[in-house]
Amino acid sequence: MEKDYYKILGIPSWANKDEIKKAFRKMALKYHPDKNKEPNSEQKFKEIAEAYDVLSDPKKRSLYDQYREEVLKTAGGSSGGSSGTVRYTFQGDPHATFASFFGSSNPFNIFFARSHSTWPFGNFDPNDVDVDEDEDPFAYARFGFNGLSRGPRRAPEPLYHRHKVQDPPVVHELWVSLEEIYHGTTKHMKITRQRLNPDGRTVHNEDKILHIVIRRGWKEGTKITFPKEGDATPDNIPADIVFVLKDKPHALFRRDGTNVLYSVLISLKEALCGCTINIPTIDGRVIPLTYNDVIKPGTLKRLHGEGLPFPKLPTQRGDLIVEFIVHFPDRLTPHTRQILKQHLPCS
Repeated sequence: MEKDYYKILGIPSWANKDEIKKAFRKMALKYHPDKNKEPNSEQKFKEIAEAYDVLSDPKKRSLYDQYREEVLKTAGGSSGGSSGTVRYTFQGDPHATFASFFGSSNPFNIFFARSHSTWPFGNFDPNDVDVDEDEDPFAYARFGFNGLSRGPRRAPEPLYHRHKVQDPPVVHELWVSLEEIYHGTTKHMKITRQRLNPDGRTVHNEDKILHIVIRRGWKEGTKITFPKEGDATPDNIPADIVFVLKDKPHALFRRDGTNVLYSVLISLKEALCGCTINIPTIDGRVIPLTYNDVIKPGTLKRLHGEGLPFPKLPTQRGDLIVEFIVHFPDRLTPHTRQILKQHLPCS
């Protein structure tokens, strides 16, 4: 059955980034197996991490909002292809997600600002902490003299997070054919990157398939970004991986935005006397083009609606522009030259 990640975190579907983080912090602390001894706490803890994994990632969340869990079988849970037989499953370690978020595998340690024997109120049990959605769990981390609270104060950000800087984007060129731009396609790119282990200090190599959806009509230079899919180390924020569309050279056509250019070579006789030319199209059809007027070198003929789709309005298309190139003979016989002089106009 489809999981409702918003319901798992107890938030509405329009929740913003900060609200998602706040909900995860609350639920993760509440159901952490070290604190919650209920039989289903471990499973609940994993579902909370899975929900945060999807909703905190803008790309996964966008796909989830459109198609819910089914679409994530290819966005995050499938190791290859798009057969549709594999449902999305959380591939990470919920404890690693927890450690990455809090900067520690056990954030309850922050409550022990001093040893148990010197705690102002006697021995302190983190299992006694109950997290309410309107309370900040870190507000209990610091106390003033005589054990009196100075009000809600957030603990200093862990050094683990404080000094992290995101690596520069990793940019790759992605070559696509005009046919792929015309029809739209999905490319599957396998990457190998480093991921942090649950201890937050060591790394391991991990393969992942990135599913790159190419929309109809996308222009050259369009960027597709996969946030934070680069190498992860204890000291960095993983780089974004960016693919930049590049047009493959085509045997017949050249691209000019949404228009497609096609050059046709005709003889001098065809240019002067008229001709019918079969013009190929980007979708594999052939259009006969009859021209009875004199065709000058560089003459253009525009076939409306036979080009590439508009990116924002793919039901409409640009034009196929036919450019005529006139082949002049290298030499003429004296007899032919005399006939042309008699019949061709002087100007």
